[in-house]
Amino acid sequence: EYLGLPLVPPFTDLKMQTLTRELISLLGSNGTGAFLSRGERIHFVTPTDMMDNALILMGEIGGNDLNYAFFVGKPIEEIRELVPLVITTISSAITELIGMGGRTFLVPGNFPLGCSVAYLTLFQTPNMEEYDPITGCLKRLNTFAEYYNKQLQAELDRLRKLYPHVDIIYADYYNALSRLFQEPAKFGFMNRPLPACCGLGGPYHYTSGKKCGFEGVEYCNDPSKYVNWDGVHMTENAYRLIAEEEKH
Repeated sequence: EYLGLPLVPPFTDLKMQTLTRELISLLGSNGTGAFLSRGERIHFVTPTDMMDNALILMGEIGGNDLNYAFFVGKPIEEIRELVPLVITTISSAITELIGMGGRTFLVPGNFPLGCSVAYLTLFQTPNMEEYDPITGCLKRLNTFAEYYNKQLQAELDRLRKLYPHVDIIYADYYNALSRLFQEPAKFGFMNRPLPACCGLGGPYHYTSGKKCGFEGVEYCNDPSKYVNWDGVHMTENAYRLIAEEEKH
């Protein structure tokens, strides 16, 4: 919206599904380039045409790999060993896209994991020393996210020196989201806006086996007062505020 671009159409739109099938068929038979829709017409463009003027968002490579390790109970020390592998993969992908003509990249860091409803529920503890007294987030998980982000930024600095003609922008998702938990009233959220708007059970309105969209799962009356939507994703209002912070 800020850039004046149209919103991404929903994947359930029948026209988009038809167009997607046609593009896959065309690309499969042609083998190069891509097709962009302009109204009823379809135009062929080469990868170089697309890359040279594109803002390429490099997210969220490796996010689910780290999530899975946490959710199956791997020790945090062991999960830290995955961080260099994830960051190397991100770096390799950026390097490959630079070779294809990419010139502008937006690379997001990790969110404060200790403020995620899914993580707060999974690692819930009676030991209040493990929680941030201001936000209620789990400190050790946020420390892990900070470690990841520091390593990622170091790698991006290395790439900037190797490719001075390329713009590599770090998106600080961590601090953009943290401020919403630190000063919720300032941004129009309820006090301690950790519980999910759409969910069921427990102090955070989240149950792993009964997620948002399941029968009987409730949703709040005013999502704009909540930061967390379904325990994993943020609300539209939270994402809007994060985007506004990043555009500066």
